[in-house]
Amino acid sequence: MRHGRGEMFGRPRSTTHDSIESVALDLFDRHGFDSTTVDDIAAAAGISRRTLFRYFASKNDIPWGRFSDGLVELERRLEEAPRDEPVWRALHDAILDFNSVPEGGEEQHRRRMRLLLGTPALQAHSALMYAEWRGVIARFVAVRREIAPDDVRAVVVGHAALGVSLAAYETWLAHDDTDLADQLDAALGALRDHLGE
Repeated sequence: MRHGRGEMFGRPRSTTHDSIESVALDLFDRHGFDSTTVDDIAAAAGISRRTLFRYFASKNDIPWGRFSDGLVELERRLEEAPRDEPVWRALHDAILDFNSVPEGGEEQHRRRMRLLLGTPALQAHSALMYAEWRGVIARFVAVRREIAPDDVRAVVVGHAALGVSLAAYETWLAHDDTDLADQLDAALGALRDHLGE
């Protein structure tokens, strides 16, 4: 099903990642992810298909927003963590920061995460994105522990960090009255216990 520009009721032209994402999330909510095309999103945003692809490589990338930029920042923050800071503390603080939501952005983030965690068509792409995130964590642990990034001791921390983060998100999405930062803080305590520091 195609969704014409008129359905957006005069929405102003969108020329940023955030505004394109917001338009897309509106369409995904109303018509479903699978039924919404790139052309639908471009038309609703008042931009060309070509312009949309300057911001996002594919429709699957749109719900992820600026995830790649966030990974660069996550890696930088971990690299700059004091050498005498315990690994679990550096990870705890960096992951909380990575998942911080600007004031007023909670509802859009809930929409994004419900889509990412609950849309079968996105799962293969999400697996690739999660692998990149886990890689950042594993590389940090490898440097700190003086082991290879593909050493199972580094890899398992990446998987554990992702697992506890997703558990926090699932709880947050299931309860509208919960705070994401509080859920992450509690879940990351399990990572601290796993690392034994």
